[in-house]
Order: sequence, then structure tokens, then C-alpha cells
Amino acid sequence: MASGGGPGDVLDRLDPVVLHHIVNSLGWPDLRPLQRAAIGPLTDGEDAVLLAPTAGGKTEAACFPLLSVMAQRSWTGTSVLYLCPLKALLNNLLPRIDSYAQWLGRRASLWHGDVRESQRRRIRTDPPDILLTTPESLEAMLIGVKTDHAHLLGRVRAVVVDEVHAFAGDDRGWHLLAVLERLERVTGHPLQRIGLSATVGNPHQLLEWLQGAGAGKRTGQVVAPDLPPATTATVDPDVLGHAASSLNASLPAASRPAGDVELDYVGSLDNAAKLIATLHRGEKRLVFCDSRRQVEQLGAALRAREVNVFLSHASLSADERARSEQAFAEARDCVIVSTSTLELGIDVGDLDRVIQIDSPSTVASFLQRIGRTGRRAGTVRNCLFLATEAESLLQAAGLLLLWGRSWVEPVTAPPEPRHLVAQQLLAITLQQHRIGDQMWPQEWNGLAPFDRSAAPIVRHMVEKGFLDEDGGMLFIGPEAEKHFGRRHFIELTASFTAPPQFTVLSGRQEIGRTDPSVLTEERAGPHLLLLGGRSWRVTFIDWARRRAFVEPADGGGVAKWTSGGIAGLSYALTQAMREVLLGADPPVSLTRRAQARLAEWRQEEAPGLVHPGGTLITRAGDDVRWWTWAGYRANATLAATLPSIADPVQRPTDFSVRLREDLTPTAWQEARSSVGDGEILVLPDVDRRAVNGLKFSAVLPERLAVATVAARLADFDGARAVLVEPVRLQFEYPADGGR
Repeated sequence: MASGGGPGDVLDRLDPVVLHHIVNSLGWPDLRPLQRAAIGPLTDGEDAVLLAPTAGGKTEAACFPLLSVMAQRSWTGTSVLYLCPLKALLNNLLPRIDSYAQWLGRRASLWHGDVRESQRRRIRTDPPDILLTTPESLEAMLIGVKTDHAHLLGRVRAVVVDEVHAFAGDDRGWHLLAVLERLERVTGHPLQRIGLSATVGNPHQLLEWLQGAGAGKRTGQVVAPDLPPATTATVDPDVLGHAASSLNASLPAASRPAGDVELDYVGSLDNAAKLIATLHRGEKRLVFCDSRRQVEQLGAALRAREVNVFLSHASLSADERARSEQAFAEARDCVIVSTSTLELGIDVGDLDRVIQIDSPSTVASFLQRIGRTGRRAGTVRNCLFLATEAESLLQAAGLLLLWGRSWVEPVTAPPEPRHLVAQQLLAITLQQHRIGDQMWPQEWNGLAPFDRSAAPIVRHMVEKGFLDEDGGMLFIGPEAEKHFGRRHFIELTASFTAPPQFTVLSGRQEIGRTDPSVLTEERAGPHLLLLGGRSWRVTFIDWARRRAFVEPADGGGVAKWTSGGIAGLSYALTQAMREVLLGADPPVSLTRRAQARLAEWRQEEAPGLVHPGGTLITRAGDDVRWWTWAGYRANATLAATLPSIADPVQRPTDFSVRLREDLTPTAWQEARSSVGDGEILVLPDVDRRAVNGLKFSAVLPERLAVATVAARLADFDGARAVLVEPVRLQFEYPADGGR
């Protein structure tokens, strides 16, 4: 490898053995720009976020400098943790990372929920140099009675968080940060924190987030030489293009992201299956769907057309997913149909095509998916969108409009994670066996919200028996044993609630898991399940152990799962969809079918949904709608803020707020004037069922649990942006009601 930089070249900072193997074992003539740029800050011990597209060499950019430092500074024991959000990603990475470690006589090992106890015993006895795991398994090590966490984890120096954006955007991110702070208490020194990510809209904020309690105290860098600058989310109408004057404000063609992207309208999932079965035969195709049910239905339709098809989603058994991933990596003329489980960095081999059914909900997700292609020399990244419904066509067009402007969502942590504070208080008490009733905030090094501001939660937990108090110390209480004590408190390590599912077994082979409603629905004849792309007849249900035994069936199976979380599209995406209705086209190829359906939308439906001069209020019989195109959370905020005119029964949608059927222009003006331009906004109303979906909500005072969910339902910025826009009333009333 030619250094090209003289005696001071950055490659000289790599260990000579590492450098030798890069050249001779991997056969690389040079490192990629990201890999070169990461050497300096990582060997200096700085925190960093490394940004590159999918397959951009981020793993090597982290591993080569860390292995070099490991050798040069004689680190012993488990000195590097490599954390991932998915077990499948860890399985995929282990052979690669272990091969790099072996260059230096070191080794890497794997620990997650599917790893056998015998392998865990070996790790406890003889810790590897690099341990690949999940944050949940890391916490299980800290609280487990079998693991001497000081022996196994006490010498950790650096933590690599792969796909860090996937953590930061939900509660697993809060859980990760809290566990890392507790790990620093075990090691007795700060940990170098390295995040690996694809494109995000706010990389510097992501780095600060990753640093946790050390933000502002330790140095850190965002390393992203391979990426063009990206614009980020904002509520400024001039950026998001609310008005007609900004409809064509996309970047020049030369500045748009590279990729061969086509948008088609096929009208149904069955039509999508017909097209996929005939298109690009002989090639390896990866099809993304945004629900497990859709994956199953499309998989069955393709299999019926004799397509060599494999499936991947979270409710398939580990063995079933592994078989699909292995077969797909080795096959050529085949299709794999997946949810977002294959969106992250799992290697699926030499891929030719990505096909998207309908549309993902974020640009960042689309970038991950299109990044699966174009890895071979002479090929380009590509994605074919197949919209099965008119609304999903509009969503895909809006998303591609944002993509064409190089816009990417910022990654932001969910607000007010009070339930995770409660979880962490129980976890640290288990880990330490007891904690001081005044000293507990030290366990997270002052990281908010795990600091003294959580005192009301501690008091409530003591009052309700989740914690016992004696002699100035706190202990695990009887209510914690009752709610979470099963299997050594294993339920305490997961930050989210998974809906109850039944395990589906064919003989002794586990196929996967299904929603219990499929087994309880009233229907004529036997219960038929669709799982793994095949139909199964239910022969016996073990209700006590939540197991369903099945045998193969010819067809007619039903796929169904209960989804969790807060649904809804973002303010930015729905505003882009509004622009499409007003005439903006995304910078991609549109098939004749897509063009015709969009033209139909614009000519026949758009006049009653959008107006270039502002938002629109319409009446159709008793149905009065305020067409804001602001996303569900902003609309829920507006409905709560304007109770005198909002329909108290109907929920808002992504596109509109339903208003009272007796609304008059005068009532509108009075209500609108009462809140100004967003100076007074109210948190959305909360359905108590949503509180039940918040894991550990039982440990919180009810008012705090409700406040947590309400904060996550709100979008104050989006609501304010709507309130400053002009409003057009398309009523049969004589007054126009405009501002």
C-alpha cells in the first residue's frame, strides 16, 4: 500500500501487522477516504461518529485503528465492545471482525440471546479481546448472577456502536446511553465512544448525544469524507416549500444523489407480485415491505408463481431467518422479501436490484435500502418503487422529492423517557444489590434524565413497593419481583414492550411467531396461518405455553400482527406530498401508470385537498376538514390546542384535522385568534391504551406516564408552522374566512 504522504502519512499510525494484512491478506491497494480519515481521531482516543453510505467500509474504519491501539498499548482482556441493534447483524459481522483480530493473535466473540450458555461460560472464563453484543445483552451481563461483570467488562476501553442512528431515534437509545454510563462506573474510566452511521441530517448532534454525560468534556469528531452535505429538518416554510413559489426549489440535477430510481403504480400487491416475477429474471432482487403481513402475502404470491423466494422479518424464527439469509447470499436467480430487518448492514451477497413496495416513511430508511445495490464495479445504485395504492404513490413521490434535494431527517431521541428512568433504577439496584437512597444519581455520572430530577420517580417506586428502603439504602421490592422477576429479571433488559405472540411449530421445527388474534378469530373451518410464505393448518393450540402446532396446507393462510408505537408520517414528508399534489415531480423516472395516477390526483382530488396559498378548510356534508398536510403529531397537537372547534371524537390523520360539523367562519376566527401564531400550544390527548404500550409505565405515577406519552405525540414545531400559514375556507358560507 503506497502511503503517498511521506514520513508523516496517517497510515504510519496503524500497527505494521495490521497494515501488512490490509495489503497482503485483503489485497487492498489503499484505504477508502473514510478509513484514512478515521485513523487519526481514533488512535488519539477521541470519540467519533463515522458516516458513510451502506457498504462504505465503516466497520474497517473503526476496527483497524482500534486493533492497532490494542496492540501498541498492550490492552488485555475484553477491551473493545462492538454493539449492534440486531442479532443478525452481529452474526454477520463476527467472522469478519474475528479475522481482523486474528492478524494480531487476538480474537472476537459473540454474545446475544441466541448464543448458547456453553459459549457464554467460555467467554466468562476466558474473555475475548472484542465482544460483539447488544445493549440488552450488555445489561444482562451487568445484572446477571452468573457473570462477574468486573472481571469480564472491567478492562473495556472503547465501544463501537454500529448503526448508531437506529438506536438514537427511539427508546433503545436512552437505554444504551444509560448502560454505557453504568459501564464507565465498572471500568473506572471514560470509554471511547465510536458511532457508525449512514447519512443523517444532524451528525454533530448525534455525536454529542453519543457522548452522553461526557458531552462538552471530551473531544470528538464527525468523520464523513465520502458524503456530500445534506440539508436537515426545519419548520421554515422556505426550506420545506409550503408555498407555490418554492415548488421547484429542488437542487440542480448535478447536486442530486446518484442512483437509478423509478416510480411505478401497480394498484395491488398481487400486481406487484406479477411484475416482480417477470422483471429481471436471473438477477438477485431484494424487496422491501413495511409490514410483516405484506412480506408474508407477497412471499406467498411469488412462491405461487414459482419464484425462488426467501423471507425475512422479526416474527420468523432465528433458524428460518438464517436459512433465508444464507440461501440468498449464495443464490443468484432469486428474490428475498424483507421488512427493515435487512435494511441495516447485514451482508446479503452480490445484489442486483432493490424493489420497494409502497414507500418507507423516512429518507434515511430509503438511503439505507438503495445502498444495498451498486457495490460492484460498473453498477449503479438502483431502486424500483411499486405503489399498490394511490396514497402510497403520493407518499413515495413526496419522499423522493425530499431525497432529490439531498434532504435527510435529523435523528432525535424521544422526549421524556421517564419509564426508562424507572427501568434503570431497578436495573442498577439489581446490579449493585443495593444503592444509597441519596447516592443513586452518581451511577449515571449526572446524565439527564437519570439524575436528581428523577427523585419523584424514586419516591413513587418506594411508596408502591417497587423499591424497598432500609437504613438509607434501596433494595428491589416485592412489586418489582412480581412484575419483572420472571427468569432472573430478563424482562427488565428490554426497553420496549413486544405484543404477546404464539410460537408456531411444525413438529419440533419452530417456524416463527404469530399474533394470537389469528388463532381466536371466529371463522368457518380450520384456522389457517401464513408464515414463512407458506400456509399452515393449525392442529393444536397450547394456550398455557402460547404454542400453536401446525401442518402444511395448500393455501388460504392469514398473516396478522399487532403493531406498536405511534403511527404517522412526519411534517416534512406530508408537506412534500402536498407539493406533489400541487404539481412538483420528484427527480426520478415515472412510469406512464404513475404519471397517469398522479395527474388524476391533481385534476380530480387535489382541488379539495390543497391550495397553493395556504391550508384549506372544506365541508362535505357533515364532514368538515382542515387540510394542514402537517403529519399526525402536528395535527394531534392542533386538535388539542383548539378544542372548541376540533371534533372531539375523530382522531386526526397525517393530512387533516376533523372539525366540528357546526363550524362557522366566526367560530373559526375566534378559536384561531385565541392561540396566536403558536404561542399557546397544548399536548395531545392520550388514549390510556397507549400508556399500556409504554413498557415500565406500571412503575410510574399515572400522571407521569400520561405526560410521557403525550410529549411523544406532540409536534409543536409543525403545529406552529401550520398556524402561521394563511387559511382558505371552502364553505358554502358567504364569508371567505381568510386571514
